[in-house]
Amino acid sequence: MNAPISVEHLLPELDHQHLDGLEEEAIFILREVAASFERPALLFSGGKDSCVVLRLAEKAFKQHFGGDSFAGVLPFPLLHVDTGHNFPEVIEFRDRRVAEMGERLLVGSVEDSIRRGSVRLAHALESRNGHQTVTLLEAIDEHRFDCLIGGARRDEEKARAKERIFSHRDSFGQWQPKEQRPELWTLFNTRLRPGEHFRAFPISNWTELDVWLYIARERLPLPGMYYSHEREVVRRRGLLVPVTDVTPPAQGEAVETLPVRFRTVGDMTCTCPVESVAASAVEVVAETLTATVSERGATRMDDRSSEAAMERRKKEGYF
Repeated sequence: MNAPISVEHLLPELDHQHLDGLEEEAIFILREVAASFERPALLFSGGKDSCVVLRLAEKAFKQHFGGDSFAGVLPFPLLHVDTGHNFPEVIEFRDRRVAEMGERLLVGSVEDSIRRGSVRLAHALESRNGHQTVTLLEAIDEHRFDCLIGGARRDEEKARAKERIFSHRDSFGQWQPKEQRPELWTLFNTRLRPGEHFRAFPISNWTELDVWLYIARERLPLPGMYYSHEREVVRRRGLLVPVTDVTPPAQGEAVETLPVRFRTVGDMTCTCPVESVAASAVEVVAETLTATVSERGATRMDDRSSEAAMERRKKEGYF
């Protein structure tokens, strides 16, 4: 009989050669952005994917002394679109991480868009997730960004699966799936007309498992809600909805306190956790190896509104 082995002992034995290849590709893409555009920015929300992209940017542009020690500054600012309904733990982590790195963070606020009248809510508790598009396009216009670097991956959702690494946006900020530019032999067409911009996705070819393997290998700090913790939730439409001020339990719903973790983090009104006892990155790797549903499919209420929900939002200018 084979003796049981812990995940912590198994992880060092895994072949990380593919991670090195993915890292090299991502660093190449980041340097292409810096060389091709005049005013890029890196989207940083404090989520796991943006934390990975931020570490890759450090390796691409800073002097690395080993471990978490880097010197220098990035050649572009960080940008976050704050809905006003983000989890407080994530906002606190975002600000602390930016302060530790000494980088410049620009924040576009959906609250400001509401005050300007460019965003109108049907009611106070309406999800602001889709309204981020307006605020994002306003930030692009205000700061004249010509490329935004994001942490989207092809394995997350089928609309993202067919999007290019360098994704062109027209003068209205919209994505046209049938007019995407070919990307042959890592040659990227980054030509722009006035008013247009690009979105660049350095980890487009990564999977959720790759992200967690990289987090474990690099020992990247993350908000604590990515790991198992006790939280009040209600069961709604097959999801565990966290109980918050903007997602209160409906009449007749039973509030439970369960050990959960978040696979993806976004607006509180549409992001749900999963039951989990994984308290470290290596334990999350073990859970991810057995997952049969993508992180967005398992945890995002906004992607369940229709089969084409994500593609429709992306056409309008969404991340």
